[in-house]
Amino acid sequence: MPESSNAASSNADFPTLLEAAVSLAKRSGAEAADAVIGRNLSLSVGERLGALEKLQRSEDQDLGLRVFVGKRQAIVSTSDFGRAALEELAARAVAMARAVPEDPYCGLADPAEITKNPPLLDILDPKEPSEAELTRIVREAEAAARAVPGVTNSEGAEAGWGRTEVAMLASNGFYGRYAQTHSGVSVSVVAGTGTGMERDYDYSTAVYFADLEKADALGRAAGERAVKRLNPRKVATEKVPVVFDPRVSNSMVGHLLGAINGSSIARGTSFLKDKMGEQIFAPGIAIVEDPLRPRGLRSTPFDGEGLATRRHALVEDGVLTTWILDCRSARQLGLKSTGNAQRGASSPPSPGASNVHMEKGRVSRADLLRAIPRGFYVTEMIGSSVNGVTGDYSRGAAGFWIENGELAYPVSEVTIAGNLKDMFKAITVADDLEFRYGVNAPTLRIDGMTVAGT
Repeated sequence: MPESSNAASSNADFPTLLEAAVSLAKRSGAEAADAVIGRNLSLSVGERLGALEKLQRSEDQDLGLRVFVGKRQAIVSTSDFGRAALEELAARAVAMARAVPEDPYCGLADPAEITKNPPLLDILDPKEPSEAELTRIVREAEAAARAVPGVTNSEGAEAGWGRTEVAMLASNGFYGRYAQTHSGVSVSVVAGTGTGMERDYDYSTAVYFADLEKADALGRAAGERAVKRLNPRKVATEKVPVVFDPRVSNSMVGHLLGAINGSSIARGTSFLKDKMGEQIFAPGIAIVEDPLRPRGLRSTPFDGEGLATRRHALVEDGVLTTWILDCRSARQLGLKSTGNAQRGASSPPSPGASNVHMEKGRVSRADLLRAIPRGFYVTEMIGSSVNGVTGDYSRGAAGFWIENGELAYPVSEVTIAGNLKDMFKAITVADDLEFRYGVNAPTLRIDGMTVAGT
């Protein structure tokens, strides 16, 4: 039975439990079945104004069993791994499957499609940070933020670490397991007084605790951002170029991912449903999914149905090249899965993306701004009204007004609007790509958007 060397020794009992669950399901009348176990450990610390507000350590584990009776499926889960509990779980799952309507597209992956040797990925930090280490970076972050002149209060700082172990086995012959870690630190502070207060924040996440951004630099950035937002102005409604800071530019990629999700395409509820192979972005723009990226926040050696994950272009030279598919949505569309199934213990697989980024452009952020006589630079998005069927886009935003190529003054309480089909084609990409999140994009300029103010 192949297994990824990402696995940790603490889940040595996983294969036995999974084999028992699948075997019991078949003994109860299932024609096919798969089972998944997730075990999670986490530690988090939070302080505000130098005083401890949160100290939490948690541990949980779940086993999910999916069974098939003909073209009917059911999913059940439990945190009790005892033999009697698994027997009851299997019997209940099969009974449920017999009672639900048929789904002509459900089923396990074809045995010829499953991966036999999941790769080793660098997604497991062998060192667990201590409570003292988390407390230290929390205090450093908040202290640095509060030290910025103009900062008057704090909403606190938090730091956390988590470890997830996953194992999956299916009656089609698949077995795989891996472990991954995540660490994070965040801080949020307030500047100003009375009715003139403004808040801002910064945060960092990483697979390895040592890869987190320096806590004092993070805090200082949060404090400086809050101060810069003081005394915001209103602006008149007009059509101008809108520039998205990297903190929010990844939302454009997120809207694309929703629009090319196989479930939406199969239902016909996406504004890109008939755009495969067509130019949807400006020439030169590339958007890449890379589930195998070392130390990637969403890297995974196999998908939720046991298929190999791989790096591939979603958009190449502005052209849409693929949908994001699991087995079910692929069958609906008469295609093959792209290895993008995601699942939990109590839910069936569904399409989802891993690490995704928009490739950097050739223009610097400074030059991108310099070419704008009047425009709006977005640093924060508020709420969302995006129609996935039509592409109509309208979101509240805050940031800075651009005058003669420079950030002139802070702006708040405005709405930016357009249609994603037009916005995608009007994007200009800067060269400042950084990998800080699961989805990343450089600074983006989109011409012709409506900024609705006073």
